[in-house]
Amino acid sequence: MRTAALLCALSFAVFLVAQRAADVSMIDLMVYRAEGWTARTGGDLYAMRATHAELPMTYPPFAALLFVPLTLVGVPEMRVLATGVNLALLVALVHLSLRLVGRPLRIPRPAAALGLAAAAVWCEPVWTTLRYGQINLLLAVLVLWDLSRRPGHRWAGAGIGIAAGIKLTPALFAVFLALCGLVRAWRRLRGTGRSDGIWNPWLRQAAVAAGTFAGTVLLAAAVLPRDSWRFWTEAVFSPERVGRVEDTANQSLRGVLARLLHTGDPGSGWLLLAAAVALAGLATAVAADLAGPRRLPSAQAWAVVACASTALLVSPVSWSHHWVWCVPAVLLLGSEALRRASALWWTGTALTALLFCSYALWWVPHGPSGRFELRQSGAEMVLSAVYPVAGTAVLLLTAVLSVRALRRPVPRPPAAPGTTATAAVPRRRSPVPPVRAQAATKE
Repeated sequence: MRTAALLCALSFAVFLVAQRAADVSMIDLMVYRAEGWTARTGGDLYAMRATHAELPMTYPPFAALLFVPLTLVGVPEMRVLATGVNLALLVALVHLSLRLVGRPLRIPRPAAALGLAAAAVWCEPVWTTLRYGQINLLLAVLVLWDLSRRPGHRWAGAGIGIAAGIKLTPALFAVFLALCGLVRAWRRLRGTGRSDGIWNPWLRQAAVAAGTFAGTVLLAAAVLPRDSWRFWTEAVFSPERVGRVEDTANQSLRGVLARLLHTGDPGSGWLLLAAAVALAGLATAVAADLAGPRRLPSAQAWAVVACASTALLVSPVSWSHHWVWCVPAVLLLGSEALRRASALWWTGTALTALLFCSYALWWVPHGPSGRFELRQSGAEMVLSAVYPVAGTAVLLLTAVLSVRALRRPVPRPPAAPGTTATAAVPRRRSPVPPVRAQAATKE
């Protein structure tokens, strides 16, 4: 534990020196502070423009309420606190990811989390999250805090609801839980013919998430009624507020399509593609969850990573720093490689980790005007689409593993100590009582 802590502290210290040398702006953190100040002083949130880049408010008004405390400290103190909190959240993200996949190493989970976080801090999505002072690690931790807890926990679902209240994309996890619960309820109803008992932990968790999200909306509406009305009737339908679709940093399907077509507006074709991927991705996540750990090791982790990949792919804009979900994805692949002891799985894990640590999407010409992105060559388009390619590969791999697992019968539980395997299997009762059977023989 001490060695892991020292390694993590050393890596974080070098990381902070590198960030300082790069003169990071933490521009998004400054926007959050401006949003909190606007909410605190009663200004118009969705008319506000902050920093030299004149960035607008893009999140639901509930987020602005959470950003109000940023206005209570000075800017230098705010930057230090935000960096420290994000580094702590990275360790928490690794810890929760290990809990979700099942500890692959024979060392204590806290020590493994510290050691792995020392490496994860250098991947591009995490670096960029801390560079801009973003909240991606907070959202991922809120979601994983829910999904890595024991089923049926009283507050399971609240984290997803809060995350969706801050930024709408995590709401897809509530849809995933609802689908898992509905499929299980339908299978139980079909198997027993009884409607009682179909309320299950997945439906309950989805309901808690929906209720918590509704609570964030009502709270914001009570405190910021004008801004809430404007967001839910206008701003939510204007994805162009977030930024240029064709920007290299936009690692969603819409961004890839815009660069492929050399246009800033890929049109309705993107909606059809996003709808198809959303349906396929959710079906894959549900199939993985239904397979269960007895047929698919780390089944829940495969389901969660598939759902996260789906959300990132279908979102209108998924900046590269939104892909902090690469951390649980790489840990999942690594745990599978350890379990299978396969060179092929180790190669896949190493390539995936290298991809997210390579900063390959920034190797192509890019700029604030967007003229470079709209004139990319074929090779440049491939480099600027590395995260969507990785997300699609994760979905395909999860689909293959889930289908294979669902085709296998559920293995029987091991026999209790002191009994043989034969004794553990209950004998089938004869349809005819023994006495009647003997009478029938005599006749």
